[in-house]
Amino acid sequence: MYFNLIIIGDEILHGSRTDKHFAFFKSLLEKYGFNLGQVQYLPDDRQWLAKQLRRSFSDGLPTFVTGGIGATPDDHTRQAAAEALNTPLVLHEEASALIEKVSLQRGDSLDSAPHLQRLKMAEFPKESTLIPNRYNQIAGFSIRQHYFLPGFPVMAHPMAEWVLSTYYAQYFHKRKNCQRQIYLFDIAESKLVPLMHEIEAIYPGIRTFSLPSVGKPDGAGRFQQPHIEFGLKAENTACESINDAWTYTLDKLQALGVRMLANH
Repeated sequence: MYFNLIIIGDEILHGSRTDKHFAFFKSLLEKYGFNLGQVQYLPDDRQWLAKQLRRSFSDGLPTFVTGGIGATPDDHTRQAAAEALNTPLVLHEEASALIEKVSLQRGDSLDSAPHLQRLKMAEFPKESTLIPNRYNQIAGFSIRQHYFLPGFPVMAHPMAEWVLSTYYAQYFHKRKNCQRQIYLFDIAESKLVPLMHEIEAIYPGIRTFSLPSVGKPDGAGRFQQPHIEFGLKAENTACESINDAWTYTLDKLQALGVRMLANH
């Protein structure tokens, strides 16, 4: 199963804050046997967000969305999600009750300006469900397999774990992945293309990959030679043929006279 990831925030796009979501979500999904399908970085722009979310909803893939669900003027994600779905924002009863407790704990009356401003964070697109936030009780929301989380990793990451364990536990580790790879030297990538097409034609479900690298210092005073990381990938039943495909690949590479080094 593939998940998409949308990371929202001008501060990430402009470089004033380092993104900590991509690496986390990639690792989290792989931990349970899932993969990232695509990643988008988007600005805090309501019109642009609505356009991209509309397309994402139409794709029908499970998607994590981080950032922009606060209550300040530069937070547009809740409103953009409602616009993308052509549905109103409504006050979510459970999220509202949690915010009331937060306000009272902070000494704010329920008719105070701070509480009324904070309450905007309980306005979700109609028919959304709550995603609990154990860090500060200000919930996220989900709708149409899109999971809207705060931009702060300390909040968003545990909430993402909750989403997976709550809605996708039955799919954990259902997908098998396998891979074989090797370093190749002294060959142009263009000369590998016919072999790549040949392998994929002979072995259905096997995907080839080629990742060239230019020569550069390796950090230990040595100079790394230009090389190509070449290999095969497969999923589920296609893994049954990857060993045969790999033997075929190595024989073909040897016939081409390619210098090879095992990639450990």
